[in-house]
Amino acid sequence: MSTKRKYDDGCAAAHALDLVGERWALLIVRELLLGPKRFTDLRAGLPGASPNVLSQRLRELDGAGVVRRRKLPPPAAAWVYELTAWGHELEPVIVALGRWGCQSPSLRDDAPISADSLALSLKTRFDPARTDGFTGRVVLRMGEYSFTVALSPDAITVSRGEPERADAVLTAAPATLNAVMLGNLSPAEASADGGLSVSGDRERANRFLGLFPAPRSAAA
Repeated sequence: MSTKRKYDDGCAAAHALDLVGERWALLIVRELLLGPKRFTDLRAGLPGASPNVLSQRLRELDGAGVVRRRKLPPPAAAWVYELTAWGHELEPVIVALGRWGCQSPSLRDDAPISADSLALSLKTRFDPARTDGFTGRVVLRMGEYSFTVALSPDAITVSRGEPERADAVLTAAPATLNAVMLGNLSPAEASADGGLSVSGDRERANRFLGLFPAPRSAAA
């Protein structure tokens, strides 16, 4: 078994990369920011990571105090991975990296994207100047996961699950929602081919979908 390489540098940033800088580590954190997941759920969200690599990264993150494993009480009685309180402090790091990365001229619009990644990207792309006073709660249903996005004129919150009441519910695959929000596909086109289903206030839903355009690409 190969030994994990370290920077051997006294800089705290270098030490942070010793802890979470290995390939897939920060993406595991991304997948857990909105709640715990089973190993199979993590594999579904990170299809490019082999089971062995995913298991190794989880062990490393557990050993570093970033992630922990616990068993849910009955009737679920399933083992899940979740972030520790310290691990949750990586959220602004993930959001900032996403905001920086989405300005890359080489970012692919058609690359696969997980449900949690799409939900978190809303924080990356949220621009209070575009809301023009828009407020409300919109539910995004993507496969077995649902997310509630609450917007005020100057803030956004994203959480897993559904509230008792929402202004609109959007049901689609992550790739479809991403294409609509990026402006590569109109809501009407997505609805016409069955890729997007909207219930509730359709006008508010369409306005919501237009609030998250991709940032302008950085100069090469």
